[in-house]
Amino acid sequence: MALVQDWLAEAGWSLLRMLANPFYYVGIVFVVLQYRREVALERKLLHTRLHSIIGETWRTVLWGWAAGIAASIAMAFVGAAVSFEALLWLWAIMFVLVWLRIRFLCLAYAVGIIGVLQAAAELLPQAALNSASVLQDAANSLAAIELPPLLALVGALHLAEALLVRLQGHRMATPLFFEGKRGRAVGGYNLLGFWPVPLFLLVPLEGSGLTLPWQPLLMDGGATLGWGLVAFPVVIGFADRTQSLLPRAKMRLVALRLSIYAPVVLLLAYAAYYWSLPLLSLAASVTVIALHEALIAYGSREEERRSPLYVHDESGLKVLAVLPGSAAEAMGIAVGETISKVNGERVRNKEEMHLAMRLNPAFCKLEVVNLAGHVKFIGSAVFADKHHQLGILLCPDEQAPYYVPEKQQAVPLPALLARRWFGVRRGGRGESHTHSEEA
Repeated sequence: MALVQDWLAEAGWSLLRMLANPFYYVGIVFVVLQYRREVALERKLLHTRLHSIIGETWRTVLWGWAAGIAASIAMAFVGAAVSFEALLWLWAIMFVLVWLRIRFLCLAYAVGIIGVLQAAAELLPQAALNSASVLQDAANSLAAIELPPLLALVGALHLAEALLVRLQGHRMATPLFFEGKRGRAVGGYNLLGFWPVPLFLLVPLEGSGLTLPWQPLLMDGGATLGWGLVAFPVVIGFADRTQSLLPRAKMRLVALRLSIYAPVVLLLAYAAYYWSLPLLSLAASVTVIALHEALIAYGSREEERRSPLYVHDESGLKVLAVLPGSAAEAMGIAVGETISKVNGERVRNKEEMHLAMRLNPAFCKLEVVNLAGHVKFIGSAVFADKHHQLGILLCPDEQAPYYVPEKQQAVPLPALLARRWFGVRRGGRGESHTHSEEA
């Protein structure tokens, strides 16, 4: 009982240290900036808002705590004990990486770089180290870092990320107009999800600390050492886009690949711990980064090979998005479905759709082709002064006023802070058609 009380007290102090840690709130601000940008793009391209910044931020914070607690418990049993030197190196490297590219805000890159720096420090001649005390201190600090626990932490966080992507990844899907391969605008989704995750990691304490009632997997004699908890906030997440899949389907695919990547990293961590070979640690570090980059590159090539889903065809007008709380949502219209007839009239463009809706000022009857290719008939009462507002966002056509480039350049954090509308180009016939995609 006394041991349980001691660990509960230690957990309470760690919680207070997390709430007082400025890096945790920096992560929340980063998430808010990302969501603010997405909402701004929605308003500029679609002239409507599909998401609430406050609501999405609260949701990501709560899910981040759930993921952080689960990952912390898993790491306690795996034995991912992290030293203070390792935390300082991780924070420093992640700070530099995020200012280079936002997508580098991932623990896999920072841990991989630490492994490469360890190998590089061992290759430096002793004369060079003796001539510069700064290099000597850095080399000694790197040598004291245990790489296998850090690799295990990367694997655990990616497992948590896979679960979050699977359950919550579609929530911040933003419908946008993209520049297609042939220069015409096509519909698609910008998929974004970031979660500030509070981690509570075991740290070895010399000559003091609490004992563990279990034996960690990656620590010899761990139960006899003195331990404490350290608060370590991180941000996990993803940024992707799709023009060929529904948001939920794309997120299932991303989550599946992350759930394969994470066990591979955990196996590399165990191999680096079991054999304790410097060359193996270096190979594991490079592999962690290379596999992460390979997942991103493979996803991009796969998206390029598929035919775009969000384009109009001869059967009618494709639905890009449905506004929440709208008449279209009440009628059961779904993203990706095709509106073929309105009030009995076949529609092939937005002008024909608006004219057909005016045929009956009190009721709107739609013939819709669902994703399975089956036709369904739905209808809804409308108001005479709002006959055109069903709450449907249609896929773009050649008159789309704005669109996002198909291959947008990676953006460093200063660019995100300095520019509000970056990556948006003007297209079509100008401002006079800004409302032409909404019905």
